[in-house]
Amino acid sequence: MLAEIITIGDEILIGQIVDTNSAWIAGELNNIGIRIKQISSVSDDRQHILTALDEASRRADIILITGGLGPTKDDITKKTIAQYFKVQLIENKEALNNVANIFARYNRPLLEVNRQQAMVPENCEVILNKNGTAPGMWFNVDGKIYISMPGVPHEMMYMMEDAVIPKLKSTLKLPVIIHKTILTVGEGESFLAERIADIEDSLPSNIKLAYLPKLGQVRLRLSGYGEDKAVLEKKVNEFADKIINRISSVVAAEEDIPIEKVILNFMGEKGLTLSVAESCTGGYISHLLTQHAGSSKVFIGGAVSYSNELKESVLGVKNETLLQYGAVSKETVTEMVEGALLNFKSDYAIAVTGIAGPDGGTPEKPVGTVWIAVASVNKKVINKFTFGNKRKQNIERAAISAFNMLNILLHENS
Repeated sequence: MLAEIITIGDEILIGQIVDTNSAWIAGELNNIGIRIKQISSVSDDRQHILTALDEASRRADIILITGGLGPTKDDITKKTIAQYFKVQLIENKEALNNVANIFARYNRPLLEVNRQQAMVPENCEVILNKNGTAPGMWFNVDGKIYISMPGVPHEMMYMMEDAVIPKLKSTLKLPVIIHKTILTVGEGESFLAERIADIEDSLPSNIKLAYLPKLGQVRLRLSGYGEDKAVLEKKVNEFADKIINRISSVVAAEEDIPIEKVILNFMGEKGLTLSVAESCTGGYISHLLTQHAGSSKVFIGGAVSYSNELKESVLGVKNETLLQYGAVSKETVTEMVEGALLNFKSDYAIAVTGIAGPDGGTPEKPVGTVWIAVASVNKKVINKFTFGNKRKQNIERAAISAFNMLNILLHENS
């Protein structure tokens, strides 16, 4: 069963907003066994929308549309869909009552432009919007299902969860899809592919392996398709185990979670605490940790010691160390991580200092030079990295490298 997602709106095409709807919808559909054939974004233009619908109907069984259902003149999706199906717009009483109740709740007058929200193509089944005024619409035409939803993310999400997903599951006979993700850190995609080439070659036709690289890490995703969930799950896990055994030295997790969450989970189970001393990463490591609920059980805080003065006053880095070796050095990062352990009284600490760029480098210490230290009371690990000349990527790679070093240290000490 194939689906296509069409997002409508000039604001997406000019980069004013990011299309998060498509990624979320794709994930939800995949969970129930519906595969995405294509994702398209089109402008608020009648002909563009008509063309997109026509092309999607040739490729997919289910077409999901978001955006363009608001009350203003630039929201033309509803009229265009009616034109596509060659039907008239009619007033839907349930949708009208929903709009009227929303305005009554806020003691606001129901304007004619708002009343128009209840006008829908006559061949649709209305999906009531419990979080807004624009109704969703379900069409079943010539064996194809078309679903139009608001572009406002929270309205669309509630509509998908409460109505669209249950209706798809009850309407269609859907296959089983099983995913198994292995998170690896510290080895490139091509090296991994070479190491597990024979395992990949032995995969049956209904199980696929995907490589999903990101800075400093690669997710390996096995996807199995079939009818019997138990049999499929067993087969996918069998191949996952083969891969994990082959590349165990770089496996950080056997589930689809980021490396910092792996660390938080492990340290939380052990009752361990973590602090940081960040310089060139500017708090990015702390951000990655604290975006996860429950991180306070492990992460106690730290310092963004961007200046030499703060490295001295907050972390206890010696002035002579900074003068002799510089802020970006093995000696400085060593004293930073020791200062974090001592002053913040954590079980483990991360320290990072480097030249993120794009300027500030020297022939001896070019842009992308980063020193990272991870430590417990009993052991320190210190590594020098030479990344590239892109500031954002250097910050991200430094954070991932620090987490990888800490993850290895944690398992060595466990």
